[in-house]
Amino acid sequence: MKDSLVIILFFLAGIGAGIMFDMPDSLEMEKTIDIALYALLLVVGINLGADPGFLEIIRSIRPRIFFIPLATILGTLLGVTVYHILFDYLPFNKSVAVGMGFGYYSLSSVILNQLDGEKLGLIALMANISREVLTLLFAPLFARFTGKLAPVVAGGATSMDTTLPVIIEASGKRFLIHAMIHGVVLSILVPVLVTLAYQLL
Repeated sequence: MKDSLVIILFFLAGIGAGIMFDMPDSLEMEKTIDIALYALLLVVGINLGADPGFLEIIRSIRPRIFFIPLATILGTLLGVTVYHILFDYLPFNKSVAVGMGFGYYSLSSVILNQLDGEKLGLIALMANISREVLTLLFAPLFARFTGKLAPVVAGGATSMDTTLPVIIEASGKRFLIHAMIHGVVLSILVPVLVTLAYQLL
């Protein structure tokens, strides 16, 4: 829980800095975030590669690992359906399309902005950022109370990158491959499922 509080404090500090200070256009925040993410993944990779048991993790991969992204898709669809029944804020197809972003906010928001307009694009952005932030904050609680795969599923498409470090910390290194494959599969499916949900439901 301490790590989660540190994360949210840094996040709030960033918001405060953005409000209080005039950031230069040359800062290129997206590029800076990418560099920081690559550095983080490099450190995680070095740590895992140095682990004598890492090769054993690789050898343990089985085809059933692909049921994890399927479970995430079905669980997200169920969650969106319950949300739609309770609140009915958006048409069902738009609610599902937002959910099918699986935390990949930069891509899903752009797709829905093109398909429907800025309002739905903004909703997709905020909803999918929220999924990522909640995973970063509560992965240890998910793992403790609902199982070691819960942080992987919660992370959605981000389980292969931004939420990977907290997933490994909360669930253990043996879930690295689960998280990576899960994130890759969902990232590939995001543009397909977002578009299909919007157009067909």
